Amino acid sequence: MQPQRVDPPEALRNAIKELWYNRIDFDGLPAGFEVLPDGYAEIIFYFGSPCSIATPAGLQPLPSPFLMGLLGQPVVLHAQSQLEIIGIKCYPWAVFELLGLPPGKGEVHHLAHALAQLQAPLAACVQAGRLAEALTQVVHYFLAAQPGPASNQLLAKAGGAMQAAKGTLPVRQVAAAAHATVRTLERQFKESSGHTVKDVSGLMRFEQVRNHLWLQPEANLAGLAQELGYTDQSHLSREFKRYSGTTPAAFARKARRGKLALPRNFVAFVQA
Repeated sequence: MQPQRVDPPEALRNAIKELWYNRIDFDGLPAGFEVLPDGYAEIIFYFGSPCSIATPAGLQPLPSPFLMGLLGQPVVLHAQSQLEIIGIKCYPWAVFELLGLPPGKGEVHHLAHALAQLQAPLAACVQAGRLAEALTQVVHYFLAAQPGPASNQLLAKAGGAMQAAKGTLPVRQVAAAAHATVRTLERQFKESSGHTVKDVSGLMRFEQVRNHLWLQPEANLAGLAQELGYTDQSHLSREFKRYSGTTPAAFARKARRGKLALPRNFVAFVQA
């Protein structure tokens, strides 16, 4: 089914991009599916089938909830039967402050967090089909935990400028938009997210290319490279392969055939 998305209330918008629900039925689909990187962190609750992540040591079970941080490469998740998901899509420079946790650079974080108290009531709502109530419970939890806007307005301004420019701004222009020096911005960004401004900007640009090719697989890559500030088509292709493990042309062929197992509904719904 198509994901259902809701915007957070104003008090949470510096930290949360959106909340969403999706149900995935695995009848006829492979049990393993690939999750591609993007410019967000996701807090994931899931219900129904157990869910695991593929690691060099084998499949490792994931708790609910867990945090999917910024990815540098695709990861493969495994589930069976039916999986129902509530996701909280967060800005990477705000997610750890939102959770009251120190920043980390790992891709998947097992959350030993009070947020886990929502698992049972959310499961009851999902099972009864009361999806709006489930999402409202998540919102109320974060409003109670953080009743005001995110405290770091510098990062909010910097992140807003990066998003508006789709990841194409040089660091000095991001700093100017936040009324900060490059040194101050870089320090606060790394302290809050575990990543640099350049790291996140690169993922934002990749996300734009990925979404564009998913929706328009016949798109001209040279034109897309120019639009998104890559040096040339070769630069775009190298960066795309770095994050996806495949070339833009191969990804577009999969999109045309409709054989991508899932868009990143699990952690980043493909948007226009």
